[in-house]
Amino acid sequence: MRFTTVYDKALANIPLSREEALALYTQAPTPLLMQLAQEIRYQKIPQKEVSWQIDRNVNITNLCISGCLFCNFHCKRHERDKAFITSLEEYKSKIDEMRLLGGDQLLLQGGLHPELGIEFYEQLFCSLKTYAPDVKLHALGPPEIAHIAQISRLSYRSVLERLVAAGLDSLPGAGAEILSDRVRKALSPNKPNTQAWIEVMRQVHQMGLLTSATMVFGHIETIQERIDHLLTLRDLQAQKPQGAPGFLSFICWPMQTKGTLLSQTSHIPPPSPVEYIRTIAIGRIVLHNIPNIQASWLTVGVPTAQLCLHAGANDMGSIMIEEHVVSSAGSRHRLNSTQMQEAIRAAGFAPWLRNQGYGKKDLSSVTFVQ
Repeated sequence: MRFTTVYDKALANIPLSREEALALYTQAPTPLLMQLAQEIRYQKIPQKEVSWQIDRNVNITNLCISGCLFCNFHCKRHERDKAFITSLEEYKSKIDEMRLLGGDQLLLQGGLHPELGIEFYEQLFCSLKTYAPDVKLHALGPPEIAHIAQISRLSYRSVLERLVAAGLDSLPGAGAEILSDRVRKALSPNKPNTQAWIEVMRQVHQMGLLTSATMVFGHIETIQERIDHLLTLRDLQAQKPQGAPGFLSFICWPMQTKGTLLSQTSHIPPPSPVEYIRTIAIGRIVLHNIPNIQASWLTVGVPTAQLCLHAGANDMGSIMIEEHVVSSAGSRHRLNSTQMQEAIRAAGFAPWLRNQGYGKKDLSSVTFVQ
């Protein structure tokens, strides 16, 4: 394939075909892929700046029936002695600590609890907003919304509308992994299927809520399935109503498998730093209608994330005050606010603190950055 033709097409903001995207990802030299992605990045975001965020990831519960082979964090129905549901007092303490660190958003994830229906989440969100009206709730994900709808006998739209009324501000792209039913059935046998993930996100976009898109790769998926995943996200974004934010960002990371059931059944070498950088680059190139690309320093480490800032990424995500799921499967990287800014500057960019909507925040709000 003549990459110059595809290169020109991508720079002109013309959607690539499946064959073109696949050829770029598998055949283009890494420097060429990085250069193209970075040119597109500067077309869309010309400033030599990189955003970052302060928020906290809190797990609502660890009891989950999804059956994901890659998750060490969850416990099953018969392991209720290990199960927990985070109490309101615990949330209050976590919110107070987050505020001291300059954060104003909770990323709430809960998995597929077999008994928690819509009323539980309405009460939780109302309670959190009563205690901290200024704290944004970036909560749940398409599989959780689909699960709540099923056990509450409601439509996706009804669940979303009731949660928004209770305090939901935005929806993360959690639980996407790879949007292939072949992969999902093998890795997460009880998780809602690809179409459910897509339809929930379509409803969220129609309601005008902020969302993010994700991809977890480096397990049993094929390269073609990675590309198809990106094309699915791109096409879904193209269907959002005009003026709706839709997917504001794309975040991908290699699956963490240490000590998981997946690691016991499949020998899965982790993707190399070069493979991760190439995946970030192809994400920027294919997802021409998603404005922000995030480098997952949490899973790949700061040096690789810094290189991604020269391969199309313009965001370093959150300092992750609290995180348990990928950490339980082997991720050990950590950053505080000072280290985050230093890492961005060392890569040659000016850091700026953002909120979930990619609006700038005043650093004076960070009262403790160590």
